[in-house]
Amino acid sequence: MRNDIDINYFKGKLGEELSLVEKELNSVGRKNPDNKLDWEAEPADFDTDSADSSETADKMEEFEGNTAVLKELEIRYNDIKDALVKIENGTYGICEVAGEPIEEDRLIANQAARTCKKHMK
Repeated sequence: MRNDIDINYFKGKLGEELSLVEKELNSVGRKNPDNKLDWEAEPADFDTDSADSSETADKMEEFEGNTAVLKELEIRYNDIKDALVKIENGTYGICEVAGEPIEEDRLIANQAARTCKKHMK
């Protein structure tokens, strides 16, 4: 386990961000009832029998937008959850590529960072 960073600080920040991301996920989607580890976009809520083609197109566009946002949020959600597991396992702040410590300023900027600056995508 790394002794050169304040693990409790990062654990708190990750917990705060996880709450925010969950709230955002719930605003555009819901947990998949068939797979509780997966999220799915909320279907458009409107009466298809009385909707005109413009309203239908708008609702489809809204759903597609929610799907795109949801995918990005789900990636972030999973990264945060993984970082919290790493804290519990004592492997937080270690580059997944090189096995070296991730720079503290990088962790401050992105608490769920998986790699050091050298191995950023």
